Amino acid sequence: MTAQGLEDDVPVAAVRPAVAERRLHPVTPFRRAWAPVAVLVGWAVHDPNQAQEQLTRLTTTTLLIALAVLVPASAAYGFLSWWFTHFAVTESELRIRTGLLFRRTAHIRLERIQAIDVTQPLLARIAGVAKLRLDVVGAEKKDELAFLGEDEARALRAELLARAAGFAPETAHEVGEAPARELLRVPARELVIALVLTGSAWGAVAVALVVPPVLWLLTHSVVTVLATGLPLLGAAGARSAGRFVGEYDWTVAESPDGLRIDRGLLDRTHETVPPGRVQTVRIVQPLLWRRRDWVRVELAVAGSANSVLVPVAPRAVAEAVVARVLPGVTVPAAASLSRPPRRAGRCVPLWWRGDGIAVTDAVFASRHGLLHRSLALVPHAKVQSVRLTQGPWQRLWRLAAVHVDTGADKTVTARLRDAQEAAELLRAQAERSRTGRRDARPDRWMA
Repeated sequence: MTAQGLEDDVPVAAVRPAVAERRLHPVTPFRRAWAPVAVLVGWAVHDPNQAQEQLTRLTTTTLLIALAVLVPASAAYGFLSWWFTHFAVTESELRIRTGLLFRRTAHIRLERIQAIDVTQPLLARIAGVAKLRLDVVGAEKKDELAFLGEDEARALRAELLARAAGFAPETAHEVGEAPARELLRVPARELVIALVLTGSAWGAVAVALVVPPVLWLLTHSVVTVLATGLPLLGAAGARSAGRFVGEYDWTVAESPDGLRIDRGLLDRTHETVPPGRVQTVRIVQPLLWRRRDWVRVELAVAGSANSVLVPVAPRAVAEAVVARVLPGVTVPAAASLSRPPRRAGRCVPLWWRGDGIAVTDAVFASRHGLLHRSLALVPHAKVQSVRLTQGPWQRLWRLAAVHVDTGADKTVTARLRDAQEAAELLRAQAERSRTGRRDARPDRWMA
């Protein structure tokens, strides 16, 4: 047999290079070593009386022995769980093998990756490591790689996105992170003012100030007043403080792989709004924001936890960002919205004035709310189904509602419409959705 014949008989798998598996950062065992301690803490919180009783029975010698066993056991668990965790990038998938006793292998197809977020909790920032969280089409739970070196995490993210975009494996690692152009940065002062002017914050403070005096009049017990009032005040402040910490230094930048969001005061998060996956954009304006003409932009993304695009910004700036996430879409002006007929006031007094709809060539738009306004935009190509509902009271006044369902399990409703108008809207929207899906561009990275 000739040399050529021998070469032809070699199986393809035998000449294919082996896939190199990699481990996580060496700091990972310290994170995972807390798992046994967390189990004990969880038991103590679940049954505090039993936990306190067991602690009182322990002598100093027994406690020292327990610590001498627990600390090495936790360290061994952290090390072994890190040692048995590997990941590898093949030509078509990201493979993650985990598990000390029960093995689990995740095969993540690269073309199904829709977003990769880089997050850095405070301690991770100090240690110079980061976590990769992957949004995959059809997966309810995010897979993650925690932790990698900060530079390694960003390089791996860029490589995976390049592979998902169709770059060859041998050149994907050379592509690097796509360049970005900053569109918006929220100043800290503007964020603080917006949080102060949010109605929910004032409502929580009002409850915290009203409930304690009422309890004092009813019980005349200082303990009851303090036990109720202090948690209410703490919750009122914690909500606003938590939003400030999470939305601090909010930056939106445009890149070929989507809109990038960087945010966080203590924990830094680097998120990406995947192209073509946005199902609904909602522009929200609380009552106290109207004088400054500020709005908040929220998203519904299929299979993703991304829910906020812009925490606060002037309307013109926010609408410019919306035009980036929904190319070719212009936000309808308030004057162009069609209000319900006046007889809708028989069903919903006064509040009916806050409703309105507009249908353009690109989107179905519906506004709701008299004080707290919310304008939802649904691209025609993202509509999954259209429904018409009409209750007995609405039927009496010849009114109906049209519900537009999207792929993110969200529904946008045009309420209190004239019954004949609603029926025509139903038929027209079904046709727009059909043609919109036919003409829609494919969802591709770096397109």
